Amino acid sequence: MGYEDHLDRALEETPDIEDAGSRFEVPDPDVRPEGNVTVYENFQSTIDRLGRDDSHLLRFLQSELGTSAQLDDRGRARFTGEFRQRRVADALDAYVEGFVRCSECGLPDTRLVEEQGTTVLKCDACGALSSVPDV
Repeated sequence: MGYEDHLDRALEETPDIEDAGSRFEVPDPDVRPEGNVTVYENFQSTIDRLGRDDSHLLRFLQSELGTSAQLDDRGRARFTGEFRQRRVADALDAYVEGFVRCSECGLPDTRLVEEQGTTVLKCDACGALSSVPDV
């Protein structure tokens, strides 16, 4: 078996990079009004999927939506005021772009770490370090 044959075989057995991004899907926020409060029903499953601290995402969403929020005993986020699903989804998308996906390779295999007193996004896939804004 020659070099070209080995190369062809290796390329056939290597998964496409395009498939790597499709494995990461953030659940659509399930929000509903409850009096003068908007309840984010699947907040906990979103946190689990993103692999981030619930207080970090909650602070970000409060800032993006311009309101106060709290977690209830069932792990749901409760926002003061009425917010449509699309608005919460847009804020969640902004969080994923800024605090989950790597700015270099675009993969979600990242974590927030402290480097020299500041929080940075460290990519476990490519090793890149990216600065993130304070929340």
